[in-house]
Amino acid sequence: MRLYNTATKQIEDFKPLNPPNVALYSCGPTVYDYTHIGHLRAYVNVDLLKRSLVYLDGFKVNHVMNITDVGHLTGDDDTGEDKLEKGAKKKGLDIWDLVKIYTDYFFSSLSALNIKKPNFNTANFKNYGALSGQKLNEKILGARENVHVDTKKKNPADFVLWFKAVGRFKNHIMCWPSPWGDGFPGWHIECSAISMKYLGETIDIHAGGVDHISVHHENEKAQSEAATGKPFVKYWFHSEFLMVDGRKMSKSLGNFYTIGDVKNKGFDPMALRLLYLQTHYRQTMNFTWDALEAADTAYKRLKNHILELKEKTGNKKADIVASKYKQEFRDELLNDLQTPKAVAILWEVVKADIEPDEKLALILNFDEILGLGLDEADVVKADIPEEIIKLTKEREVAREEKNFAKSDELRQKINEKGYEIKDTEEGYKITKR
Repeated sequence: MRLYNTATKQIEDFKPLNPPNVALYSCGPTVYDYTHIGHLRAYVNVDLLKRSLVYLDGFKVNHVMNITDVGHLTGDDDTGEDKLEKGAKKKGLDIWDLVKIYTDYFFSSLSALNIKKPNFNTANFKNYGALSGQKLNEKILGARENVHVDTKKKNPADFVLWFKAVGRFKNHIMCWPSPWGDGFPGWHIECSAISMKYLGETIDIHAGGVDHISVHHENEKAQSEAATGKPFVKYWFHSEFLMVDGRKMSKSLGNFYTIGDVKNKGFDPMALRLLYLQTHYRQTMNFTWDALEAADTAYKRLKNHILELKEKTGNKKADIVASKYKQEFRDELLNDLQTPKAVAILWEVVKADIEPDEKLALILNFDEILGLGLDEADVVKADIPEEIIKLTKEREVAREEKNFAKSDELRQKINEKGYEIKDTEEGYKITKR
């Protein structure tokens, strides 16, 4: 596999430190609010990377991710309140209750998108700036123009490893004893500590969003390498931003969307995953509801095609013979995860004139990486409206009571609404006409 490495600004051959093992660390969420679709795009990209490493090269991936519940301040430059404390005050909740609500929502969002869970739940540093490409004298401390400058810092880029429970943090709720006094860890230190504990002092891949490069990941790198004297990360993997209707997503603009919003509008979460795959991970993606609707229609087509293939083959999968489609699919993913081209090859297979059993095997083989859940037993039922499901159940009751006149009447109603019901030895199946 070849991957773009943020540290070198080029695509490189991926060679793990201890093959076939791969140590992968990814930044998890700060659980002060609901996980939104911008976050989820980055997690889908990491999931795709992990699946690809296993599928394409047979690597064994040990994936570790953190959940941030303390130390992430509202200012990237160590100013402002702790985001969790601020969120708890705003909601009128105990801080630990808030953490549980948003952590649970995060993991339920991952589950909805079929994302595999992880295995475990500055001036004196001469190479500071090497990752982001910024020099210390031009260091961008945050995404805002009015960045606060702390006159007590020797260098504007300096950052806190441990916040003492004094001054503005005197009444901080989450505090622990330490050799440096009671307090709490800085945001950046957790990733270094967790990755080193579970993966070692040098890891193969560190993943996250591009917004983390100039501050969070630069600081992780600095503190880790200053402590160990060893390289911290071999390959840095970063996902680009997701925009909404061409604008940055924010609550103030009314375009802050979660997986709950996707479901409430009647879309299958897997359609969102398919939509993500149609943009390369290093390209900015623009989300629109129209685009999601198109992806949802395409996803339904895929699932219905799978159902048709299963009916033709008796749900038996054939061995995949030497296939140009499989090789092309592999080649695109081996080349820095070119998912838009891989998805295009998937559609070529759908339209191709090949035997149903091999086509089914090939599509489901592709889905081991794409993660669209195409082999699910209830692959079509999830798309059927509640009204149709209700009519179908009423028809089953009529059939059991041998009221065939009513059964036929209900079948006709189902047909008139655009659906068809087929009775088989295994039970009934509903398809859209």
